[in-house]
Amino acid sequence: MDKESNIVVTGAAGFIGSCLVSYLNANGYYHLILIDDFSQTEKDVNLEGKKFLKKIERELFFDWLRSEKPIIAFVYHIGARTDTTEFDYFIHEHLNVEYSKKIWTYCAENNIPLVYASSAATYGAGELGYKDDESIIEQLQPLNPYGVSKNEFDKWALRQVQDKTSKSPPAWAGLKFFNVYGPNEYHKARMASVIFHSYNQIVKNGFVKLFKSHRPDFVDGEQLRDFIYVKDVLKICFWFLDCWRQNYVSFISGIYNVGTGKARSFNDLVKATFSGMDLNPEIQYIDMPEDIRNTYQYYTQAKMQKIRKAGYIEKMYSLEEGVDDYVRNYLSKNGYY
Repeated sequence: MDKESNIVVTGAAGFIGSCLVSYLNANGYYHLILIDDFSQTEKDVNLEGKKFLKKIERELFFDWLRSEKPIIAFVYHIGARTDTTEFDYFIHEHLNVEYSKKIWTYCAENNIPLVYASSAATYGAGELGYKDDESIIEQLQPLNPYGVSKNEFDKWALRQVQDKTSKSPPAWAGLKFFNVYGPNEYHKARMASVIFHSYNQIVKNGFVKLFKSHRPDFVDGEQLRDFIYVKDVLKICFWFLDCWRQNYVSFISGIYNVGTGKARSFNDLVKATFSGMDLNPEIQYIDMPEDIRNTYQYYTQAKMQKIRKAGYIEKMYSLEEGVDDYVRNYLSKNGYY
């Protein structure tokens, strides 16, 4: 595989997808086929200045593949319905399960390596921990339809691998993204990161509102999440491509956590945002909306040993480093990656 090879990126106009396009460009990859719902024009700015071969509407992609029969060397399936407050499972099932099955099947039939986006939402309340152990995936109990849909596809993918009569891509990785933040999320509205919302609250009001804890074992603002800067996500995504390109042998296929391995509090995150703006922190606590109260994750922390053992050795951004870069170099300038 060389840099003239065609690479597909789904969800290419979205937050992580558009950052991935930029990262691939920075590493000399311009033969990109971008897939998304491009009717959502608020995301257009995410792709400004980026180099690619073609943009194809998400629902027309498989017709295009059948008619054009392109030679594709690698697929990043990042596109998904990511709204954790959308409770119509049919919407999640169509985009996150059925569409993903078609991507997988196409890659399997055409011998194309695949990296796809799973989610830490599959872990639910963390009853079984946060270890990317494929033997527990059938037992996980996600808290919302989004997490259910992501776990359903993980389960289906593993069944394909285990079924000797089914075909699988020559190499594949399902990446369980934890709480990703960073540039190009301006369009995400309610689903944008807490850093994004905190920055805008500080600009407007001078203080940040955080959800109160509705559990006695967590103090207000001390709910813990594994926050990962999007630039680390991009490095990990690219590492799989680089493994395949350099060796032309399968990287270790499987499902991997993508986090920092260190849970941090929302209080820490907001303080880092204030620090990036050179301001003293001021935090107020408000009741959590009832529509998410029963499905809220109070703690997530990725076990990262699996991907480290597979050979990924890059140092991760700390929360303070990532938030500072995001605030100073993107949010304060309304900048894009």
